[in-house]
Amino acid sequence: MVLKRLDAEQLHFACFTCAESIWLPLCALSRIPGMLPQNFSAAYALAFCAGVYFSRGMAWWLPLGTLLVTDIGLNLYYLHLGWSVFELPVLKYQLFNYAAYVCLIWLGRTFKPKASFTALLGGGILGALLFYFITNTASWFFNPFRNPEYTKTFMGWLTALTKGTAGWPETWQFFRNTLMSGGLFTGLFVGAMKLSEAAESKQEKEEKAPEEADGEGAVEEGKA
Repeated sequence: MVLKRLDAEQLHFACFTCAESIWLPLCALSRIPGMLPQNFSAAYALAFCAGVYFSRGMAWWLPLGTLLVTDIGLNLYYLHLGWSVFELPVLKYQLFNYAAYVCLIWLGRTFKPKASFTALLGGGILGALLFYFITNTASWFFNPFRNPEYTKTFMGWLTALTKGTAGWPETWQFFRNTLMSGGLFTGLFVGAMKLSEAAESKQEKEEKAPEEADGEGAVEEGKA
């Protein structure tokens, strides 16, 4: 398992270790009902940053596999509560969730790991925005929970994007949480990678300095 080539193999290992030991558990924990505000999740950042930093295969199966496992657990949990989670409209809606995550990974693939922190942070926020737009449009179109407000009109679609359905927080609050969590967790992941990269570059320079000094000394002796 390798990551996108940066400069040092240690950086590759650090990135994979970070994802394996921190980001995957964090993503899973952030999806537990009641753990965080609704739609406040590390999943958006995981998908985007996997596209940025991981190799072709891992960029796809690692985040999507993590999301699939946690979704199965969530479906079983909500099934126990009496929700109809395996009806066709619900499954179609979940399929569009995965389409949105695929878009986030693809978006991450368009960025290079050496891009600036600001650019990567902006990409993560853009990805969260894209996810919200796709999933809320799917919620309006398939209407898996039969919300009467989601009429098949422009106003019904606008209601799905801004207000939502009665008995739930307005969807603009979900939009806020999506953007905030996308920015926060992308910033944390990218910041950790930038710090690892800087530390690795410093170590490489320190290791090369004695070698260069020995080489210059040998040249001077040859001249003498």
